[in-house]
Amino acid sequence: MLRALGGTAVLGALAGCGVPAAYVSPGDRAATDTSATDKRLSWSNWPLYIDTDDEHPNRRPTLDAFQKRTGISVHYAEDINDNDEFFGKISPSLMNHQKPGRDLVVISDWMCARFVRLGWVQEMDRARQPNVARHLDPLLRSPAFDPGRKFTVPYQSGITGIAYNRRKLGRDIHRVADLWASDLKGRVTLLSGLDEAFALLMQADGVDIRTWTAGDFHRVCDQVERQLARGQIRRFTGNDYTKDLVSGDVLACQAYSGDVIQLQADNPDIRFVVPEEGAELWSDSLMIPNLADHKANAERLIDYYYQPEVAAELAAWVNYVCPVPAAQEILAASDDEDTAALAENPLIFPDATMRRRLAIARDITSTERVEFAKRWNTLVGL
Repeated sequence: MLRALGGTAVLGALAGCGVPAAYVSPGDRAATDTSATDKRLSWSNWPLYIDTDDEHPNRRPTLDAFQKRTGISVHYAEDINDNDEFFGKISPSLMNHQKPGRDLVVISDWMCARFVRLGWVQEMDRARQPNVARHLDPLLRSPAFDPGRKFTVPYQSGITGIAYNRRKLGRDIHRVADLWASDLKGRVTLLSGLDEAFALLMQADGVDIRTWTAGDFHRVCDQVERQLARGQIRRFTGNDYTKDLVSGDVLACQAYSGDVIQLQADNPDIRFVVPEEGAELWSDSLMIPNLADHKANAERLIDYYYQPEVAAELAAWVNYVCPVPAAQEILAASDDEDTAALAENPLIFPDATMRRRLAIARDITSTERVEFAKRWNTLVGL
């Protein structure tokens, strides 16, 4: 039920049935911060989302350098595999005012929005984060769910656009409408997740995804229904769309920019396009959950990753959109030709033309989610 309807909707329903409300007021979010005397912190992240040493995969150069420089020991866990799954894992402690066992987490902004609305994360002290204040990309500074980024800081960003196999398709794709061409019938996939899929499809209709409405959403669903009826859409996918694209079973699909960069290393025929109508810029963001024991240590680590040199080293490994534009100059100056070339990749550092076509979608509210999830999941077949 959590996955289908969305965590905050379910929690709201439970509150209506007499279960204590899940919202935590600002005065109840902080624990005694032991950072000054206890030099450690616990960080939960996604798998394969930090730089590693090619010869020693268990070593993480940027994180190792932070620990050596600060004396802060970091317990790093790759225990986030799905936003909804992690919500279910951590929500019992947060809604019951118990320590979550983590000082820092990285989840997608649409899920961050739920945590912020529920009051499950602490406001950060920007006085301790001069690098964040100075270097955070202006495009990412003030999403609708967290104006001014008081509670969240982007770890890495990406673009949801269109990937296609140029050689097998025999032409380029420029617009979302190109997915509905007759020569792509049965060879197109869309993302299955409601929060991942809807924005790009709205932009095809000229909708400003920063202020979209329920009418915009249902109009998109109507269009998807028509394409399903005519057999245009092969299936809905998670990240496994990459397998279909590589095999040639699918010729065009909704895709994430970072995935495509990695696919291009083995197959240069795979292309990624930000449609002429625009695309969604999203982030996976760092947050400090309520009752974290080492808040100051966590704030220090976040700021460390906003040093341009560190951000450049991380970007060279993960290949997503770097939230620190100043890192581009660092990569460009590299003596390694391949590393220097990353500075010119617009999927890591979007150029001015691309930036004008990118926007951060407003999130789906808890009130909207039950209605929207029911319709979207019916289309997807969940």
